[in-house]
Amino acid sequence: MKCAGAIDVRDLDESCINIDPIQVGGRLTPEAMKAVIAYGDGYSVCDHCRKPFRLDFIKTPPVDVFFRDLAAFLHMDVARVVPGARRGFQAVTDTCVQKGDPVLITALSHYTEVLAIEARGGLIREIPKSSANLITPDAAADKIESVKRETGKAPSLLFIDQVDYQYGNLHPVREIAKVAHQYDIPVLVNGAYTVGIMDVDGKDLGADFVVGSGHKSMASPAPSGVLATTAEWADRVFRTTSVKTDVTARTFGIKEVEMMGCTLMGVTLVGMMASFPRVRERVKRWNEELSNGALVVDALRRIEGTEIRSEYPRKHTLTRVDTTGSFDTAAKNHKKRGYFLSSALIARGIAGTIPGATKVWKFNTYGMTRRQAGHVASSLIEIAEENGLSVR
Repeated sequence: MKCAGAIDVRDLDESCINIDPIQVGGRLTPEAMKAVIAYGDGYSVCDHCRKPFRLDFIKTPPVDVFFRDLAAFLHMDVARVVPGARRGFQAVTDTCVQKGDPVLITALSHYTEVLAIEARGGLIREIPKSSANLITPDAAADKIESVKRETGKAPSLLFIDQVDYQYGNLHPVREIAKVAHQYDIPVLVNGAYTVGIMDVDGKDLGADFVVGSGHKSMASPAPSGVLATTAEWADRVFRTTSVKTDVTARTFGIKEVEMMGCTLMGVTLVGMMASFPRVRERVKRWNEELSNGALVVDALRRIEGTEIRSEYPRKHTLTRVDTTGSFDTAAKNHKKRGYFLSSALIARGIAGTIPGATKVWKFNTYGMTRRQAGHVASSLIEIAEENGLSVR
């Protein structure tokens, strides 16, 4: 079936259990799907935009209330929506980083953090990960001292992923932020894999900025995200325009420079708003999500030769697994080679793995029911046994 022309209808989440590592937290709610249809036109959210002509002042739909609710949800003072977490990174680096300034990221940081710093001409330095694939406060302190010796000044900003995208590990953000603040370094917490699926208290974490991804973890259309900050930083990161053009002498009211005036409009904004009530409720069920995920992780651990590369016990539903000693061994003698695993999973109604991946791969169990998690777990065991692998 086609949507239009050569565009196929996508029914992956309706027809399968999707374990894609980056998709599951962004699946739209039924309310968001309705909003997508109702607000499909690009400027539809502007129907009732009046002076001072800024997104956070719109009352119909209640964008103004939504922004305040977002800030409260993250336990921060001020929040704005942005077209993806990466745009939040840009706004903060534009505010905090000057050309040549050292900026700290980690060995597990997302590439968009790197690009945001590069765009400002910052000097990128990485905090190394431990043997357990974690970022530690001691490693942060050591790197800050190293940067000071190298450049003669402390970094102007520190990025830390609350949960990283490579292993899905939960890092000690609060302790790392405490170290950074001892050097007066502002801290940006990347919550792309946490904001919207688990409770995030920005102030308790010691964050100066919290960035989240709407389309990754807040059941929102792409590209969407959130940038929240404290009262101390709000006037700077959300600074308003002061320009006056030379020929026409135009000014632009209270448009926010880093937001380029307005950020999300139509589908992305109202889709995020429509999902928000469910998102607020679902973060309360995080322990249930971890319990469901443990069924799958523990099934994999029973397959001889399989290693969980993420921290264990798991503290997140995104997991990195190494099946070089199990499924990849079986692939060498299978007529489908490495494609046998994804093919066997799809035959059992499970999608989202990279076709051909049998060595190191990631999956995410977020949003599964207990029954679905049990099905994925038993399917992995069945596939292992069918292909001559030992199961403990």
